Amino acid sequence: MANRRQQLQRALSLLLILIASWLLWSGLYKPILLALGAFSCLLCVYLAKRIGFFTDATGLHLIPRLPAYWCWLAIEIVKSSFEVAKIVLSPKLPISPTVIEFEALPKGPIGQAILGNAITLSPGTVTLDVYQGWMKVHCLTKAGAADLLQSDANGRTAALTEE
Repeated sequence: MANRRQQLQRALSLLLILIASWLLWSGLYKPILLALGAFSCLLCVYLAKRIGFFTDATGLHLIPRLPAYWCWLAIEIVKSSFEVAKIVLSPKLPISPTVIEFEALPKGPIGQAILGNAITLSPGTVTLDVYQGWMKVHCLTKAGAADLLQSDANGRTAALTEE
């Protein structure tokens, strides 16, 4: 459980992120729209507090580490895309669909969701289930499954999400 000071810091951080996002994406700075934007940002923070969003880790600590993670993920997605394209364009279509199960190194729900999404974003793999720290993933080939088990995706995501 987070103490009040941590909850306030998390709420203010979220409010600043929401305001910056709204201002960046809105592009309209008329007084009525600014007032409505401020109201919507405050309402979001209020609702987040009501559902207990600030009592546990919120994931806001990830923001400074995300660009490096996204760069790594983009490279992995490109590599996977070429592998899948090679398989699909091959006259023999050498697929060997398989389902693997492994323990997720990220222990919290945020880390497990990020890992599952990263796996699903990579062509040739789909996260089927996440349950009690275990992930079930469908892979297009057995070689892809072996690569996933040997890759550092699990470790990188765990390092990203640790506080």
